[in-house]
Amino acid sequence: MSRSSSSPSRVPVEERLFSLVLALLATENGLTKSEILSTVQGYRQRYDAHGDNSSLERQFERDKDDIRDLGVPLETVEAPEASGNNQLLRYRIPKGAYDLPADVSFSPEELTLLGLAAAVWREGSLSGESRRALMKLRSLGVEADDPVVGYAPRLRVRESAFEPLSQALERHVMVQFPYLKPGESTSRLRTVAPLSLVQHQGRWHLQGIDQEAQGSRTFLLSRIVGAVKLTARTFDQEQYRVDGGAFAERALLELERIWESNVAEIEVTAGTDAATRLGKRYGDAVPVGLDGVPVRLTVNFSDSNILADQLASFGPEVLVLSPPELRDLVLQRLQTTVDAHTGPIAGERHDG
Repeated sequence: MSRSSSSPSRVPVEERLFSLVLALLATENGLTKSEILSTVQGYRQRYDAHGDNSSLERQFERDKDDIRDLGVPLETVEAPEASGNNQLLRYRIPKGAYDLPADVSFSPEELTLLGLAAAVWREGSLSGESRRALMKLRSLGVEADDPVVGYAPRLRVRESAFEPLSQALERHVMVQFPYLKPGESTSRLRTVAPLSLVQHQGRWHLQGIDQEAQGSRTFLLSRIVGAVKLTARTFDQEQYRVDGGAFAERALLELERIWESNVAEIEVTAGTDAATRLGKRYGDAVPVGLDGVPVRLTVNFSDSNILADQLASFGPEVLVLSPPELRDLVLQRLQTTVDAHTGPIAGERHDG
């Protein structure tokens, strides 16, 4: 089958970015653009050795910005013998700049889990695609570390909105989706120019420009209650860039600011499920051996409704001390649960 009649399967954007990072980590001297496009998963499927790769090059330029926005230290190195020749520029990620800080450590249990995860990757992700890419790099004279380049995991996220939003970010097109705000009974259709997808405290958020509100808004993906539609309306991201800053970095800073500014005081009963789960999540370990004793915890949060849902699920094991707004939200949820279980029994006879 000819190239024009075949359609290579689309590689998810998160897998392409992950493969790019690992390939650049694997080489001390870096890779040229042509080496990247012809070997790295997500590019090589569409690379034409004798044709026009301009759209693929533009995708690579956007991907470079995206991984830099994620905090990855991507470097560009000029060839000494060809200064100014962009085709001979080499791209690399110095391992020393990307290693974990020296003061970061793991417990024995965490190291065990990391080891198990690595074993799963080694057994399940060293695909034929990865091996062929590794062999091609070697044929180009590039020395690579097998364990690094070999990994090609397919990353998955729970929210179905993630994939279409990733496509919209890649294509710079606006999206529409039904969004349900806390406290509202019906969703409202939003039209948004997407600027970044970020994960904060285990939850995915979309940061973009709400076309109706004409301002920057952050949307929780779990509150998108229907299909995400990619429109035909393109837009220029640069018109929304502030002081040259990265969109993802600004979104994370704002989410972290909100997280740090919202503090709740709660009491949990030691020895309960609530004490174990909340203590681990928020870093306030509940002392062992005090079963039945109320213990006070300090909890940061970015969304009072999400925290209220979580706290209400523990029932009498948790007592909210402050703020009053959070206490009211938890009480509302508990009252709704009580009402749902104390109504008339179906089929019960009532005499007048």
